[in-house]
Amino acid sequence: MRFLNDLQPAYDLTYDDVFMVPSRSAVGSRQAVDLSTTDGTGTTIPLVVANMTAIAGRRMAETVARRGGIVAIPQDIPIEVVAEVIAWVKARHLVHDTAITLAPTATVAEALSLLPKRAHGAVVVIDEVGRPVGVVTDSDCQGVDRFTNLSEVMSRDLLLLEESIDPRDAFDRLTEAHRRLAPVVDGDGRLVGILTRKAALRATLYTPAVDDAGRLRIAATVGINGDVAGRAKALVEAGADVLVVDTAHGHQESMISALKAVRALDPGVPVVAGNVVSAAGVRDLVEAGADIIKVGVGPGAMCTTRMMTGVGRPQFSAVLECSAEARRLGRHVWADGGVRHPRDVAMALAAGASNVMIGSWFAGTYESPGDLQSAADGRLYKESFGMASARAVRNRTSEESAYDRARKALFEEGISTSRMFLDPERPGVEDLIDSIVSGVRSSCTYAGAASLEEFHEKSIVGIQSAAGYAEGKPLHASW
Repeated sequence: MRFLNDLQPAYDLTYDDVFMVPSRSAVGSRQAVDLSTTDGTGTTIPLVVANMTAIAGRRMAETVARRGGIVAIPQDIPIEVVAEVIAWVKARHLVHDTAITLAPTATVAEALSLLPKRAHGAVVVIDEVGRPVGVVTDSDCQGVDRFTNLSEVMSRDLLLLEESIDPRDAFDRLTEAHRRLAPVVDGDGRLVGILTRKAALRATLYTPAVDDAGRLRIAATVGINGDVAGRAKALVEAGADVLVVDTAHGHQESMISALKAVRALDPGVPVVAGNVVSAAGVRDLVEAGADIIKVGVGPGAMCTTRMMTGVGRPQFSAVLECSAEARRLGRHVWADGGVRHPRDVAMALAAGASNVMIGSWFAGTYESPGDLQSAADGRLYKESFGMASARAVRNRTSEESAYDRARKALFEEGISTSRMFLDPERPGVEDLIDSIVSGVRSSCTYAGAASLEEFHEKSIVGIQSAAGYAEGKPLHASW
């Protein structure tokens, strides 16, 4: 990447401060761009879901990996639970989604409580041996008593798809039958999943992130306190494909000690460490054993670090400096935080990141772990919170004494509760991924790049005023 007219910025830059200049391009189609990364994580699109409790769960991990990204499970979850989540995600299918199931005798109230858990918005009603006998959607549950059995409201005219069906064939069959979705069954007619028309289409456009055994990939996180080596060893044995050693201030002795302990295990998977915002931080973490450096202090939507402490750095400049140093050392960086639009992801990749970590942007989706709630105006939302907030601290210190917990609670940072509203046009994480990937692919074609590495090499970036940034925003109404 180079700056337009070889200008050297006099100050550090955020994503809003920069723009990309189009170059002569021989890339004829957005679909011709290869978005897979070379940092060893196996992602086929450069997206990582942040290790935040309100965002990264099993539903998110399954869905994002199926589209080529990866999710980092948070550090404050018991190891036995993380092991179960890893096993569950790796048992998921690469094409069809996991179905929500209930018996015919279940009630409408039960169905309504489960429908928001999946973007496909359907409950498959199964008999005692697991064969689908009906499908229930939200519209079937309206205007009836909440204690009504599903057998009375379910749609019985089912289109069933074979487990081995080709996604293109599945799309054609769903289209011809004028169906939005259909249960997927095995050779004995037992339910194994559900497939929507849009999911079948996506299966032809995305390549899942899979391990050597063809199973979906997933990352897991360790902190820098306690038995770091023991937890890291247990996570690798459970099947984690990437280890993330994580703390807010990654350039400290405790991180270096923890990282050395993890590297001494010779884990056989990429080790990510952070967060830092300087070349010096990159050098020290690489020397301690990191394969990938996580970059970002303060840009996240839930983070109050800069307002509380004055510590941090504008994210574009941080990624640019850290990625340059990491590349010099044969390593990679993840840009963690500060992305709010597809353009921001593109700018992070232009600056040299191999993957971009997204947190709060994905909190307001069906796939995030929280329960769906409704505001007074009817808008749907989920609650999100920062990982240094009082809420997160309470979760991490639940086994400590009341005194120690109370003392730590006095010094929390980060937002403890925030409403992340679902976008009515893009309520699922796959909808957001579609938007991000579309934007990044287009950015690559503007730069004349057929791969992420070429994108970084060929990008020409300029610096703009706040008015220049505002000029680029679309108008949803006339002026």
